[in-house]
Amino acid sequence: MGYHNPDALVSTAWLEANLDNPAIRIIEVDEDVNAYGRRHIPGAVAWNWFDDLQHPVRRDYRDSDGLASLLSRAGVGPDTTVVLYGGNNNWFAAYGYWLLRYRGFDNAKLLNGGRLKWNIEGRPMTTDVPSYESTEVTIQGADRPEFRALRDEVLAGLGQVTFVDVRSPEEFTGEKLAPDHLPQEQPYVGGHVPGARNVPWPKAANDDGSFKSREDLDALYRGEGVEPGTEVIAYCRIGERSAHTWFVLTQLLGYDTVKNYDGSWTEYGSLVGVPVEVGA
Repeated sequence: MGYHNPDALVSTAWLEANLDNPAIRIIEVDEDVNAYGRRHIPGAVAWNWFDDLQHPVRRDYRDSDGLASLLSRAGVGPDTTVVLYGGNNNWFAAYGYWLLRYRGFDNAKLLNGGRLKWNIEGRPMTTDVPSYESTEVTIQGADRPEFRALRDEVLAGLGQVTFVDVRSPEEFTGEKLAPDHLPQEQPYVGGHVPGARNVPWPKAANDDGSFKSREDLDALYRGEGVEPGTEVIAYCRIGERSAHTWFVLTQLLGYDTVKNYDGSWTEYGSLVGVPVEVGA
């Protein structure tokens, strides 16, 4: 496909051939937290995107020690490659990938096509829950501020950087505050960051959940005025869909200055006195 970093992905055929490889650990991070219990890829362990990846008290992510504990319980050693996958075009799997990379754990990849492509191809699934011996893995890297935009940087960037709103058109215009099936976290007002480009995140995927070709992705984002070489901040409602777009722009297209605004619209749409646009 000519991607900037093809090593960020593995194919379904490659993963099936490596199901028994002890140097590989498969982790499911799914939008539907009950999907794993119904059926999952053999050998995979499950991370709940909210209970496992969010800070237990404050609005933040698990810190490096918390993520290292998750990796340890999954049997991930210092030389283990983590392969993440999930449903809905790898929505939350990409979020897990972004978080691991942000915290400094780099030996992670996405299964191209995720659960959908795996199922379409009739590859093996199971209900067996594996058990792995805990390891002493640590995350040696430091947090990468170049991956994450916080509120003050977003406000300072108004009119200066390219904002990519990856939500649905109805959320972008302000007609809806959240996806219909995930209404629990909502901002105070609807709309979008002034001047933001609306490039809904599912447009980056094919019908089987795999990523579109580099040529198609390049045309998609350039067609909306999202150009390489410019500073980009992607956002959605709470930062998970925009992590998927961050993956596309950085790993597949090679944009070198892209940040994920994880506070996203639940934060921005609740701030006092900030500019908001509504409508298309």
